[in-house]
Amino acid sequence: MTRAVLALGSNLGDQEANLRKALDGLDEYLVEVSGSYWTPPWGDPDQPEYLNAVVLVEGDVTAGGWLELAHGLEQAGGRVRDPERRFGPRTLDVDVIAVWDGDEQVVQDDPVLTLPHPRAHLRAFVLVPLAEIAPEVELAGHGAITDLLKTDEVAADVPTVRPGPPLR
Repeated sequence: MTRAVLALGSNLGDQEANLRKALDGLDEYLVEVSGSYWTPPWGDPDQPEYLNAVVLVEGDVTAGGWLELAHGLEQAGGRVRDPERRFGPRTLDVDVIAVWDGDEQVVQDDPVLTLPHPRAHLRAFVLVPLAEIAPEVELAGHGAITDLLKTDEVAADVPTVRPGPPLR
């Protein structure tokens, strides 16, 4: 049995419906669902703003299995990957942020799946909703979520994270 934090985002099409469809696809695993948040795009500013949320899931799934599930949700959500725009717009983005196997956080540096997510500790759009549902979480190698929110880089972005519509 593992637990995982997944980040959901959408900035194309009906963003709210896209996130709800992802939640439906995760229904059997859902433990907690954050509120949704509007955020500016990260890494590629020439695109619409995102609607983001974070979920805590649990199941008899490996770390790689969570990634496969995430990719399946993206595909079902109509995501088309543009190799020219790594951080470009998308109907649905599902990132595996962290995974725990029992009480141990999975730490791995793999070309397919790096855990914890290599940039999550820098992203207010992940940390704000995660702090809402699991403020006690720590990202291995980076520290507690509540402390990460206070770092200069993240704290500067926190005011850009605005409440969105309820997803549940």
